[in-house]
Amino acid sequence: MTPQDREFVAHLCAARAGLKVDPEKVYLLENRLAPVARREGFASLHDLVAAVRHRDDDLLAWKIVEAMSPGESAFFREPGTFERIVGELLPELAMRHEGGGLRIWSAACGTGQEVYSLAMALEERAPPGVTLEIFASDLCERRLEKAQAGVYSQFEVQRGLSARRLVRHFEGQDDNFTLSPRVRQMVRWRRVNLMDDPSRLGQFDLVICRNLSGHLLEEARARVLGNLEQTLKPGGWLVLGAGEIAPGLAAAPDRPGFFSRGGARAAA
Repeated sequence: MTPQDREFVAHLCAARAGLKVDPEKVYLLENRLAPVARREGFASLHDLVAAVRHRDDDLLAWKIVEAMSPGESAFFREPGTFERIVGELLPELAMRHEGGGLRIWSAACGTGQEVYSLAMALEERAPPGVTLEIFASDLCERRLEKAQAGVYSQFEVQRGLSARRLVRHFEGQDDNFTLSPRVRQMVRWRRVNLMDDPSRLGQFDLVICRNLSGHLLEEARARVLGNLEQTLKPGGWLVLGAGEIAPGLAAAPDRPGFFSRGGARAAA
């Protein structure tokens, strides 16, 4: 890739998804985009970028942006977060709703490990008497396809899954592990660009979007956080990464990354 190619990709990612891409990180760019070039039949990355630059090919442009979007994921990453959600937040919300339904959204879900971690934890001990709707979204169609299939390699299941949960929720298949249908069917999927107006999604009692904001440009970060906050019901919760902040919401004392939209008791 030429310096001009890398600058073009950085600008494309910023304009379409607010992504912060450093054009000087040559290895990262080439590593992420080489599979796209191979799948699309281009002889080189330069040819791939040239095709986007000179053609009116919106689909190909999005494939580049999606490939550059963050996709790191692991099961039960920071397990205390799931304990907090399942053991405290959701029972509190269920009591306030007096048996009504709760809506949960895992935004920027990657290949599904985080939302499936939550689904497994809820399958094991969901608040009694409450209906749960779990939605998951990502910018990248390929990641969503993998997530919906629920098939993970041995390396992937070893990242965060206990032996007990692996036996309970997965079935071995050659060198891979397939998540049980009962857990997969708990989640509904949708491609969402978090820069877009989220009103069509409705409102949620809990939104989880961890470790994304550091990958966004400053203006895009503010916009995405504003969009996520907009989807929260009064008293709803937004869960970010431990080092992330949501200036428009109330932070929970001694619980980094947990923010409430008014009307909620930010329990210590």
